[in-house]
Amino acid sequence: MYKRILVPVDGSETSNKALVAALQLAKDSSGRVRLVHVIEELAYLSGYEQFGGYSGELITVMREAGTKVLNDGMDMAKAAGVEADNMLFDNFGGRLAEVVADAAKQWNADLVVVGTHGRRGVGRMLMGSGAEQIIRLASVPVLVVRSEEGRAAKAG
Repeated sequence: MYKRILVPVDGSETSNKALVAALQLAKDSSGRVRLVHVIEELAYLSGYEQFGGYSGELITVMREAGTKVLNDGMDMAKAAGVEADNMLFDNFGGRLAEVVADAAKQWNADLVVVGTHGRRGVGRMLMGSGAEQIIRLASVPVLVVRSEEGRAAKAG
């Protein structure tokens, strides 16, 4: 069974749904979870400085938001009675999927649980699929938890 479950979290409803699924799996198998939050490099933000750096204020805000997401996730794990820890990645260089795949490998995770919106067509082309990229790069199984929005789009 899965004893070490890695869960990328971003505070979204879909991410929280994946976390709930991961916590249940960990509880059922007497496992543990590691929550990870990745601050991605976002050059389109107004805080991006002309010569390739982020303003200190923006970095602080992004780290604080990431820490809050992780703390909220840790509260969920505690309430579920599941052993958990967390990591904030803010190295501004790797893409989400690369960071998650590397974190899973370094931690010797048995499973990655990730949420997806299940976008199709133009939405997927424009937004990309973080879950799909994680599936491609991870060296361990990946459980994808679809949002209600994704189910409705598929049914429609």
